[in-house]
Amino acid sequence: MEENQPQINDRLLKVIQKLTTLLVILLIFIALSPLIYSYGDDLGRIFARMFDIKENHIDTSTKSADTVEYWSAPDPGSISDPEKKKLVEYGQELIAHTSIYLGPNGSVAQMTNGMNCQNCHLDAGTRVFGNNYGSVASTYPKFRARSGSNEDIYKRVNDCFERSLNGKPLDTLSREMQAIKSFIEFLGSNVEKGTTAYGSGLKELAFLDRACDPAKGKDVYTAKCQSCHQADGSGQAKDGINEYLYPPLWGENSYNEGAGLYRISNFARYVKYNMPLGATHANPQLTDEEAWDLAAFVNSQPHPKAHFPADWPDVSKKPVDHPFGPYTDGFTEEQHKYGPFKPIVEHRKLPAAAAQNPKKP
Repeated sequence: MEENQPQINDRLLKVIQKLTTLLVILLIFIALSPLIYSYGDDLGRIFARMFDIKENHIDTSTKSADTVEYWSAPDPGSISDPEKKKLVEYGQELIAHTSIYLGPNGSVAQMTNGMNCQNCHLDAGTRVFGNNYGSVASTYPKFRARSGSNEDIYKRVNDCFERSLNGKPLDTLSREMQAIKSFIEFLGSNVEKGTTAYGSGLKELAFLDRACDPAKGKDVYTAKCQSCHQADGSGQAKDGINEYLYPPLWGENSYNEGAGLYRISNFARYVKYNMPLGATHANPQLTDEEAWDLAAFVNSQPHPKAHFPADWPDVSKKPVDHPFGPYTDGFTEEQHKYGPFKPIVEHRKLPAAAAQNPKKP
């Protein structure tokens, strides 16, 4: 019995050593748990190599955060040239507070409906998928089917003044136009010429399989929009300031029938990823159906009439949701305004001979 005692002591010592090692590892694990929580995959691989544990590959792609690199606006404060900086900052001010300078009681001129450019181009044209100006400088001049001509930035700006602001065009030589143009060009200074930055403009939204329903859209508006834009769509003015806190969505002071937002697809994309307040492209608050129906409701309300006879010289190039005829595809104005749009899209893909006899929904 006494001869076996040293062997028992050796075994006991080895057990104690193993338990001590495990205890140390456990304490280390507890101490590193915050890091493991944040960087679990990487630390797991490190521990696997340390202890010669064979790794099992786990596909974590469905759990990965959004790592897409979206366009972001450069800071005007970074401009070293004092004169250029002053002009760009004035352009930013004009976009953000158009009405103060150019509205019905504007300090520079009285030529718009009182809305601000940033009512449509959010955060002075800098918000990701907020109808921003990120890729304007990189893609203009360009051919646009609406005018049937090559357009420059001046034309782009004045289209907004005449349509979205239901006003008069700016003199291209004016300091105001030069400031707006300088600001837009500066915003696009980090985008390669001829390319479109991801996150610029508006985010795409799939068509519904049915027509958009203004009645359903009214329910959405009542529940989620009218607290800011009012039951009659007239918006809310800022106290003591010559501009809107929340812009009018229809009525005499809203955008006219020639504006881009009067197309239901543009309005639906705009509200889906930006409205109500607090919504973003990554965290929308409206379903697709709510966005489409809301667009149908708002654009079924009265807007200022507009006459642009030179629009769409090639009628066949009109968008599927352009709400005014004539058309070459045989579908009605009603369907072109409210949908369903998929049959129109599919019909336009047909050979020319077959396209002469559209299939009605």
